[in-house]
Amino acid sequence: MPQLATNVKLSNEAAERTSNPLYDTWRSFAKNKLAITGLIILFLFIIIAIIAPFITHYDYKEPVLLDRLQPPGAAHWFGTDDLGRDVFARVVYGSRISLWVGTVSIVFSIAAGTMLGILAGFYGKWVDMAISRFFDILLAFPGILLAIAIVAALGPSLQNALLAIAIVNIPVFGRLVRAKVLSLRAEEYIMAAKALGMKDSRILFQHILPNSLTPIIVQGTLSIAHAILECAALGFLGLGAQPPEPEWGKMLSDSRQFIQHGFWTLFFPGLSIMLTVLGFNLLGDGLRDALDPKMKQ
Repeated sequence: MPQLATNVKLSNEAAERTSNPLYDTWRSFAKNKLAITGLIILFLFIIIAIIAPFITHYDYKEPVLLDRLQPPGAAHWFGTDDLGRDVFARVVYGSRISLWVGTVSIVFSIAAGTMLGILAGFYGKWVDMAISRFFDILLAFPGILLAIAIVAALGPSLQNALLAIAIVNIPVFGRLVRAKVLSLRAEEYIMAAKALGMKDSRILFQHILPNSLTPIIVQGTLSIAHAILECAALGFLGLGAQPPEPEWGKMLSDSRQFIQHGFWTLFFPGLSIMLTVLGFNLLGDGLRDALDPKMKQ
């Protein structure tokens, strides 16, 4: 009898674990080898960004003209640039800038876009019209051109580039959340909550927002990759991080004239951008497949 009770208890625990939505999502995500590869790539870049001071002993800012354009070797793993600065140190510290700009800008976009999308979808009428026209105005311009215009108006800097990227991505999340809220607004439990006299704020934050998180998470992950590319593009044009900050796009711009005699000065920053964007894209695709009920059937 004790053995039977133990077996029943274990079977119940296993059943609870397998019926847990988070466990089911993780199990589905873990089966996707490409998604796990993307997660590993991002984890490595995050670790590198955190331990940057401990894995390089060169100053990424100070030039050493005697060491200019040295090829990769034992002393300088990724070689040196035209000012003699260690490329490995600059790439490592550059990961901090790209990950920070990409993440913070999209978090701001999610916060602003989600609130505007919820208001537009839930209240409708003139509120929806005003917010939707605001989204349409932002979407009327190509994203990178709008970001360039914003930075040009505010002045070239990393902070202004971050703000511009955040503004450009607001309508992406706003329209996504608005569409989700419009479908949820007609659900019976929302109508029942209104009939019971529940306040709009409580309905929005306890029922509407939690049920809109899945597409936000997936789109947010994919948008971080896009934000990193936009940050690199602004840096390449001289509108992002200013010297001597080691932003990957700025490093590409500064090294264009040395492509024949110092290809490594472009190769390693470009490879870092490619791998980071690839990691976020693979992770976003994996999350979309794991969180989409249709993909599990």
